Amino acid sequence: MSRTDPIPSVDDAGGSAARVRRFLEARGLADAIVHFEQSTKTAQMAADAMGCDLGQIAKSLVFVTDRGPVVALVAGDRRGDAEAIAREAGAGGARFADADAVRAATGYAIGAVSPFDLPADLLVLVDESLARFEVVYPAAGTPSSMVRMTFSQLLDTTGGRLAPVGT
Repeated sequence: MSRTDPIPSVDDAGGSAARVRRFLEARGLADAIVHFEQSTKTAQMAADAMGCDLGQIAKSLVFVTDRGPVVALVAGDRRGDAEAIAREAGAGGARFADADAVRAATGYAIGAVSPFDLPADLLVLVDESLARFEVVYPAAGTPSSMVRMTFSQLLDTTGGRLAPVGT
């Protein structure tokens, strides 16, 4: 499955976890998925479960702009900067997406938005602050799983554009 394929429904062929696994398997990264008994739904919960710095958690934040939805990957110790996101998207403004808009844009539920296997036309911005870490942990499509990968692998697998979108 590539970023150009349509978004499968969450119930499609095993749901979000299977969708992420297939995407990462195709890139030789499926072994990097880590599952937990406890929730990793928030950045702090994810950092506690992983035993890493809060900033190493790559939050997938979905914003709505007048030019379409945007996914911003922001370090767990930062917030998404709506003004910067709008500027990077060439939009007049940006606001957090609601649950329905998140699902429509990404195919994932809030709390489990993975930056993998997204539609090709969905703008993905990667906050520059994540570059201070060699290893980062984005979501793996469920509220209790993450992916351990290098910052470089995150950029390569998401096709994201490095930008100053965190504050």
